[in-house]
Amino acid sequence: MIAALLISLLMLLQIPSPAPQVRNDRETVIPSEATSVIPSEAKESQEDIDIAEIIFDHIGDDYEWHLWSWGDRHVALHLPVIVHSSTGWHVFSSKRLSHGQSYEGLRIDPEKGKIVEADSGKRPFDISITKNVLSLMMSSLLLLVIILCTARWYRKHDVLNEPPTGIAALMEPLVMMVHNMARENIGEEDYRKYSPYLCMAFLFILLNNFLGIVPFFPGGANLTGNIAITLVLALCTFFTVNLTGTKHYYKDIFNPDVPVFLKPIMPVIEVFSALMKPVSLTIRLFANMLAGHIMILCMVCIIFIMAKYGPLLMGSMTVVSVLFGIFLDALECLVAFIQAYVFTMLSSIYIGLARAHGE
Repeated sequence: MIAALLISLLMLLQIPSPAPQVRNDRETVIPSEATSVIPSEAKESQEDIDIAEIIFDHIGDDYEWHLWSWGDRHVALHLPVIVHSSTGWHVFSSKRLSHGQSYEGLRIDPEKGKIVEADSGKRPFDISITKNVLSLMMSSLLLLVIILCTARWYRKHDVLNEPPTGIAALMEPLVMMVHNMARENIGEEDYRKYSPYLCMAFLFILLNNFLGIVPFFPGGANLTGNIAITLVLALCTFFTVNLTGTKHYYKDIFNPDVPVFLKPIMPVIEVFSALMKPVSLTIRLFANMLAGHIMILCMVCIIFIMAKYGPLLMGSMTVVSVLFGIFLDALECLVAFIQAYVFTMLSSIYIGLARAHGE
């Protein structure tokens, strides 16, 4: 709700600004039209800042990874495009499609931000390495390196008499926290089988949440704010719960011990409840991380849209925006940990319910 209010306020305040030109690889930035507030000499040199485009360009996926800008020069990592269209397979650099260009009968739709066939506008089969895909690969590799380094330390040291150091000292409390969570929610008999999955889910979400806050490469990708990523994580929990559930768990769903007149109703309610669990996991993680990114971007954009009102107001709002931006960054770090914890805790509770045994 807060993020939506901030976007609405910024779009209402959206004005021409003497700030540097905003990068846009798909469309040319058009100078702003004359207004009664800005002198006509300044109007010609000013350009519109599309706040919605800046925000959604950051939180969305792309075929290139913008690294930095130096004056009018934009440095970006152009990622490989791999698509199968009506003319066959195409593999090339996304640089050939920048600035609205067409290549081999393909182009990027400026509205959807996806590759389409230039003639028909149909979307081909697309398995390109996009920004989110590359971020997913890098974060998975980084997580693998962290886990292997931690395991290497434990193999070479006496864990009973020597306290962990380095990366092991960071990982041990996190792993033990998830391990104890699994023991409490799943039970002594089964928790060891599910601890590896819960640790993986917690560390993966936590790492990508923190990388999304980092404003420079290899961070900055809105991975856990992408509903496709959170949906896959939620489906992993869903299948883990329902493929390993006990007979008592399925009996409570399809033949619960309730009065006869409730027998036809309760299975429908229980099945609906089981299907809504992954939905709640998906939306909770996706919405919280997405809202955090939007609020931080809104605070930054206030600096540029307040340039119209003179240096005094712009300077004061810059101070306010920076302070609020730092506060929101700190809050986002807390939210990053809480969301990883909540996802793992709910997953362990759902698994514990599915592993329940009859009295």
